[in-house]
Amino acid sequence: MISPALQLAALALAWGQGGPDTPDLSYVEITGAISSLALDGGFLEIEAGDVNGDGQPDLVSVGDHGSPFINTQQHGVTVWLGDGQGGWTLVQTGNFGYGGCALGDTDGDGLMDIAYGVHHDYSSNDFGDQLLEVALGDGSGAGWTPWDDGLATNGETWGMFGTDLGDVDADGDLDVGSTSFGCCAGVHVYRNHADGTWSQSFGFLGGNADSRFEFADFNGDGHLDIAAAHASGAAWLGDGVGGFSAADGNLPGTHYLGVTAGDIDADGRDEIAFVSSGRARVFSWGAGNVWTERTADLASLTPATIQEVALADMDVDGRDEVLVFGNGRYAICSLSPTGTWRRVARGVTAGSGTRPGEFLRGGVDLDHNGFPDLWLVQEEPAGLFITRNVHRVLAEASTPTSLDIRPLAPQPGRVWRGGQVRFVDWATAVPPGTGACSVTLVLSTQDGAAPYVVLATGLPDSGRAQIVVPPGISSTTCRLVYVVTPPAGGRRRSTGPRFTILP
Repeated sequence: MISPALQLAALALAWGQGGPDTPDLSYVEITGAISSLALDGGFLEIEAGDVNGDGQPDLVSVGDHGSPFINTQQHGVTVWLGDGQGGWTLVQTGNFGYGGCALGDTDGDGLMDIAYGVHHDYSSNDFGDQLLEVALGDGSGAGWTPWDDGLATNGETWGMFGTDLGDVDADGDLDVGSTSFGCCAGVHVYRNHADGTWSQSFGFLGGNADSRFEFADFNGDGHLDIAAAHASGAAWLGDGVGGFSAADGNLPGTHYLGVTAGDIDADGRDEIAFVSSGRARVFSWGAGNVWTERTADLASLTPATIQEVALADMDVDGRDEVLVFGNGRYAICSLSPTGTWRRVARGVTAGSGTRPGEFLRGGVDLDHNGFPDLWLVQEEPAGLFITRNVHRVLAEASTPTSLDIRPLAPQPGRVWRGGQVRFVDWATAVPPGTGACSVTLVLSTQDGAAPYVVLATGLPDSGRAQIVVPPGISSTTCRLVYVVTPPAGGRRRSTGPRFTILP
């Protein structure tokens, strides 16, 4: 394996770029057994979450163009169960695929469920015979039960892809949204009726799309908005009851490639990012749907041509970094207080890739060293005139020496709504040999002081918890207290940044 030092030296020569370059973060590949699953090509989405409840994040997909069984070994829901040390166990269930997915507890039983939008709805039974579905998990990563009546019933006839879960109507359960991967199935959001039935609250057909869909909050009102890679609009503001209105405003017209969202400046509002002419561009929303570009000198710190962009807090400072990837090269950049960018990491993968077939994601600590990791897919040569998608998982390389828990979400200034489902994220630094830890989450509405409300206790240390925001609260000085407890006793606690809860 090429050492990180040699990688950086080679990239400095290849890119010929100056500017700030403090290597705060470095990464080593822990792909391991994941690479043993033969893939094909085309778009692919891989999400992280603890599907079997053992405290170790897993990686989940519904495959690329070769799923199910088209020149590959892929089929159905594909899970790589992680052991937290770079080991992966493959579990596959179902006979469908080629699409995007999202993880969350949709029925409130405490077990991880999956939502997915697919093109190859080839199943002969209820599990995988619709273009958009939700399936309930049994806590093993292998057992899934369809929970999907009413989904994909509003003109979706070609194929769905990018998919996300979020509580768009603040009623205490997760709803689902998805976009198509091309023309012409459009964008759709379905409300969860908590009984296995769903109804569309927003949607439209037609137009080209680029397979990406995420819930976000652009205007900081606590109602979920939409970031969608669709020609009809990339940004849509939510009304809190399941409806959405176009909010592109002055965003450039060729912006629907690889759309993503995240908060780069810790103001409680998400920015939108996308790829335009091989470069990452980042914009902040303003009143009247006026967007301000924040890209500045970002292009000088990234590879010459990129295919994917993602936003995630990689250095655990409360602000999302910009992650970019293209042709086997990645870079991670952080916004400075002056509005310019600083590169905090960069590297090369063992191969080169070209779109389509590239994917990038980060923000989840897969190995409990206290820093989030990243994973990606690139299309690489596999013979004469043949290319194949290849998975790669890159872990932040530092080794913790003391126990710590580091808040990731909610970020500073965020607004939550009472009764709404929200995700709480963290990263734990667990020294080798400590054993499996548990996590407790406590809410203070008085700037970290009493009185306290215990939101969850005894959680597996997976890095994410799904909670329902307590109703009847109106406070701008809320903080979460994160407590990690190792098997041998004792504990470590951290108090997260200030955020707001509104009725």
